[in-house]
Amino acid sequence: MKVGVTFPQTEIGTDPGAIRAFAQSVEDLGFDHLLAYDHVLGADHTTRTEWRGAYNKSHQFLEPLVLFGFLGAVTSRIELATGVLVLSQRQTALVAKQAAVVDVLTGGRLRLAIGTGWNDVEYEALGQDFHNRGARSEEQIEVMRALWTQEVVTFEGRWHKITAAGINPLPVQRPIPVWVGGTVEAVFRRAGRIADGWVAIRYASTDERTAGIIERIRGYAKEAGRDPDDLGIEGRIDLAKLSIEEAVAQVEAWKGLGASHVSVVTMDAGFNSPDDHIEAVRRFKSALDG
Repeated sequence: MKVGVTFPQTEIGTDPGAIRAFAQSVEDLGFDHLLAYDHVLGADHTTRTEWRGAYNKSHQFLEPLVLFGFLGAVTSRIELATGVLVLSQRQTALVAKQAAVVDVLTGGRLRLAIGTGWNDVEYEALGQDFHNRGARSEEQIEVMRALWTQEVVTFEGRWHKITAAGINPLPVQRPIPVWVGGTVEAVFRRAGRIADGWVAIRYASTDERTAGIIERIRGYAKEAGRDPDDLGIEGRIDLAKLSIEEAVAQVEAWKGLGASHVSVVTMDAGFNSPDDHIEAVRRFKSALDG
């Protein structure tokens, strides 16, 4: 099972040196991947008093594909993964192009996990329909895969039309792996039917509920005529809720559920500096390897 680290978006700050040091430390420690969350806009919760979202304007988010352009230049081996990119609030062909360029410039190190999001504020500002985002994301995946594997694409669907056009350069990976993340049954079905894997965004527990979700996803894969063993599963380990010893035990628990990947989250654990986050993942890796 591959073990990675979640980039501490909301707490790392904007110092390029600190961001570089964090990424290089994670790579040097031997982690397999670095995963980044995504939000384009945050609502002003002081004005929108009804706001109950998980994040607001006070939370910093570096745009993942731009971030990966930077991280790709300062690392050499580690996989860069979104977890998740809110695809359906973005233009499909543009995301395909951006992802292809990241993949080319990193030598094929991109894993694109996508989701539909929950923040209608972002959809409004980006001019996209919040209400059809799930169904539209499936067509988006189809369009991206076509653009990543064909020099010239002609496609006409419900929401997309491309006439004899293509992106250049094509990515190293053809196609780039597309995982999905989400917490509703429609997402679980989507993961089984068409995705390369499922990211357990909010599931930091290896309890019966999570085990049941993974079983259902595998069942949907079988129904679609796919081998469920080919489907990746990414678990989450939250250091804000666990001791280092408990976190290491969770790695084995996720492995027992059949997960192929797991990411360690250091946000909301009371760390005050990028160095604190680095030290936390260092202690975790030392305990894991010990």
